Amino acid sequence: MKNMTIQPSVWARKAPVTLTKSPTRPRHLYLRHLCPRQFYILTTLALGLALPGCSKTETTASTPTTPAATVGAASTASAPVKAAAKATPVRVETVQSTPWVLRFAVTGSVEATRIAQLSSMAEGPVLSVRVREGDPVKRGQVLLTLGRTQAVSSLAESLREDLRREEDNLARTRRLVDIGALPGEQVDTVAANVTRIRSQLARTQESQSDYVISAPWPGVVSKMIVQEGDVATPRAPLVEIIDPGSLVVRVAVAEAEAAHLRLDVQADVTLDAYPQQTFPARVTRLYPTLDVRTHTRTAELELTKPPLLLTGMFARVSLVRETVPAAITVPSYSLLAAPGGGMAVFVVQDGKALRRKVKIGLEMEGRTLITDGLKPGEMLIVAGQAALKDGAAVQVATAKSQP
Repeated sequence: MKNMTIQPSVWARKAPVTLTKSPTRPRHLYLRHLCPRQFYILTTLALGLALPGCSKTETTASTPTTPAATVGAASTASAPVKAAAKATPVRVETVQSTPWVLRFAVTGSVEATRIAQLSSMAEGPVLSVRVREGDPVKRGQVLLTLGRTQAVSSLAESLREDLRREEDNLARTRRLVDIGALPGEQVDTVAANVTRIRSQLARTQESQSDYVISAPWPGVVSKMIVQEGDVATPRAPLVEIIDPGSLVVRVAVAEAEAAHLRLDVQADVTLDAYPQQTFPARVTRLYPTLDVRTHTRTAELELTKPPLLLTGMFARVSLVRETVPAAITVPSYSLLAAPGGGMAVFVVQDGKALRRKVKIGLEMEGRTLITDGLKPGEMLIVAGQAALKDGAAVQVATAKSQP
């Protein structure tokens, strides 16, 4: 067993204390047998040995950087992050001055300008129909025949009877005039009746043959109005023919645009029968007056390279109204209501969004004409402008030119 001797300080009054280790008692139980003064001395010695080691460790672990430098570096590093976080991302478009063609749209249909509805000058049954719809015909070709023989024969027989009675009356009148029973004027009256009936009989005999309807010019039968067995009446349409070479697109233009129409104005025509195809055309005829009921002006257009056209086809026509040689246009969705009235846009300048009041013109196909307020080369904000304020910091996401 080892003996441990503790040297008391100069102010200790008692003799040194000797601690003896016991093999059966734990070391920490010895502290319970110390007096308060001995416990204080041991605690003071322990703290004296521990303090120099702690001080050295803290000095070694500390960094040489001064607090002021550390704070300054942190502030400098966080400044760009905060500035970038405040900038609003936007998409821009470069303002350009390009030719712009102003158009307006109308609808119409394919119609024939050369069309004929044939009729009969006399009454009679339809004996034969020699053509049908869609048949091509030549000039002078017989289209149908009306039966006149039976009707004309009955009329001629009636006129012959009238003529015999009037001739007998004329002979009797002359005998009475000769004996002085009647004045001489009676002979002239009866003679005039005889002449009239003879003329009617002659005309009836000339038209006793069947009546024939023939084509006046080459064309295509578009409509048969009567069939065999029908009875035709005078001046009633019987058959209709058209000239396929006279097909045009006929449109009705509103009064507001009618004054801008000119002959030979270019147009684009689309037909529902030929989807996704556009056919160039030009104005070939303008009607001189407006329709009093619809207040529209009729115009006719001819296709430069027409496909197979049929009457009645529905057509959509885009007509040129005006051509602006140097126009500034913007997407219509980039326009905003300006404070105090009018319209405004935002442009990017030195990383900031500046509100610019503009004057607008016509709008077509999603773009609006700007007559004042923008210059070519400026960066127009076309996306993200709704929540911007004048002078706000922005970050350009994508830059492109107008199409």
